[in-house]
Amino acid sequence: MNEHLFARAKWAFSTRRATRAFASDLDQRWDEVVPGQLILGQVISIGQHGRMQLASGRPSTLYPGDLIVMPCGARYAPDQFEGVAEIDPKGCDMLAGGGCLGRMMYRNDRIKPPTRVQPLGRITAADGQVLDTMNFALPRATATPALPVIIVLGTAMNSGKTTATVALSHGLTLAGWRVATLKGTGTGSFGDFNHYLDAGSAFVADFTDAGMVTTYREPLARVAQGIRDLLAAAEDAGCDLAVMEIADGIFQRETAALIADPGFRTWASGVIFACGDAVAAAGGVAELARQGVHPLALTGLLSCSPMASAEALAATGVPVINRSQLLDPAEANRFAVQVGAQRVASAA
Repeated sequence: MNEHLFARAKWAFSTRRATRAFASDLDQRWDEVVPGQLILGQVISIGQHGRMQLASGRPSTLYPGDLIVMPCGARYAPDQFEGVAEIDPKGCDMLAGGGCLGRMMYRNDRIKPPTRVQPLGRITAADGQVLDTMNFALPRATATPALPVIIVLGTAMNSGKTTATVALSHGLTLAGWRVATLKGTGTGSFGDFNHYLDAGSAFVADFTDAGMVTTYREPLARVAQGIRDLLAAAEDAGCDLAVMEIADGIFQRETAALIADPGFRTWASGVIFACGDAVAAAGGVAELARQGVHPLALTGLLSCSPMASAEALAATGVPVINRSQLLDPAEANRFAVQVGAQRVASAA
């Protein structure tokens, strides 16, 4: 048995819901690996990720020889890697510091090659079943919750979505709302998660709580089910409304599929769009309009510049709101009113 190896290993943030006591043994049937299965590996060499994010919520410096536990998964990150959920028995790639092992296909020229890991085996329970992040997910919702949801979309990574999500959540909390701050898609990482917690939100969760290490290359039905699961958990926690960040840009495969899905307009009560300049604002608003989506406001890097904001307003007719305004309870409260939020918790 391998209990001593599991005890020594560093468990990644994306495994935080796993019950470690269930880890009993290893198997090496690598041709059967699927996304979400937990892999015990040993660091071979340090590349782009010199640290990993632990399940406890702190970073840990990595050294060759370290034992780690991460799920197998795909990765989409234009400023880092694109990778698939495949494990080569001779060595695999650390695709994300939050915990994602797979095979790199492409990397941004500005970053280092991935940290390399020797896979030792898929982790199995005492009954021989391979442990999977889905084993530890939130309960599955059977219907779409009625909770009002403000969606934060953007042109791309680093367009200001997380800043807007956190600021709006904090502003709404100051206005007296019980806010759920959620991340519906992306790759498991504690960075955004911790920012959400710091905003003072009543409930925080992301797609890893719904059993996915990453949503990249997952079928639309599974991504949509995960979002329903998050919203149901937020509703059960007595939240009045949710602010949900959708990762990456509106042309990213899973994000584009979500927006184009007719179901999107049944649970997305309002959209805030983050972008970097007036041209991006005009293009993004036009693309969203093509899908029948009309943002309540523009924000993001664009909003740091009064001149760019004025150009964007003139080009789109959509108001621009900056971080300070999102943090303001009165301004934030306007969004709650616009999406029809009710004070569920206080009325109970």
